[in-house]
Amino acid sequence: MRAWRVHELGDPSTVMKLEEVERPTPGDGQVLVKVRAAALNFFDGLMIQGRYQERPPLPFTPGSELCGEIVGTGQRVIGAPSGGPGAFAEYALMDAAGAWPVPERMSDEKAASLYLTYQTGHVGLHRRAHLQPGEWLLVHAGAGGVGSAAIQLGKAAGARVIATAGGPHKVEVCRELGADHVVDYTSEDFVPVVKEVTGGHGADVIYDPVGGDVFDRSRKCIAFEGRLVVVGFTSGRIPEAPANHALVKNYSVVGLHWGLYRTKEPALIATVHQELVKLVEDGLVDPMISETFPLEQAPQALAQLADRGTVGKVVLVP
Repeated sequence: MRAWRVHELGDPSTVMKLEEVERPTPGDGQVLVKVRAAALNFFDGLMIQGRYQERPPLPFTPGSELCGEIVGTGQRVIGAPSGGPGAFAEYALMDAAGAWPVPERMSDEKAASLYLTYQTGHVGLHRRAHLQPGEWLLVHAGAGGVGSAAIQLGKAAGARVIATAGGPHKVEVCRELGADHVVDYTSEDFVPVVKEVTGGHGADVIYDPVGGDVFDRSRKCIAFEGRLVVVGFTSGRIPEAPANHALVKNYSVVGLHWGLYRTKEPALIATVHQELVKLVEDGLVDPMISETFPLEQAPQALAQLADRGTVGKVVLVP
């Protein structure tokens, strides 16, 4: 079978090699799946460069979420490859206990995109931030894969959603996703807009996958007893939260590492998947696919994602 392999860390365009490798053999508690679609995430590129907090041993096959067909049964499932990355290939192993059924009538591409970002968004907004109906939710980078999921999940929860996005096209995408207000951060500061839109109340929950200056500015428009959810650092800078500021304004900075629940509380993943399937069936959640690439063009797909020129999710199809 064909699989992308990383033998040394560096730029994906130079260190990724499409190779012929042996089809993996499932062990106890595993299933072999034919990959039907693999969704890309921003951290895939960071992992290949060695800049992510998780560093799989070399060589490895990138890709952390997929829709696959179980060999021998034909059942479509979504989830992560066993033991870490491995989705950018024609076949992959999955833990049987973590291979979740695909909602009926959902395409392979959208199914592959329902796992990481939507699980993360659901756990972040509900388990970590306890988002309530009617509250103000501020979603940064709303047109991206992480942000687009958070907008939909926030609206499904009954929140009033403010999104930030870069440029007119991405602003329109956020509106189409259901955001009540959208701020184009390339032309205006989101802080005064959030204060004005909320009548001086501020954002009750802030969903921040960007970090850096965005995190720093978010602390200026968070509500009393607000929750600032730290999702990631796509800006490249890990910010610091002054404890005195959190005390004076009475807000919480909440960390979100969804992957830990796979070992700390795996039952939560099953519960969230069931809730996501219901949201899909009710028409409240619909993953947005920016572009689909053939497996051979994985480096180009990662480059496009890294350039932030995409909206929603980017997917590989073997």
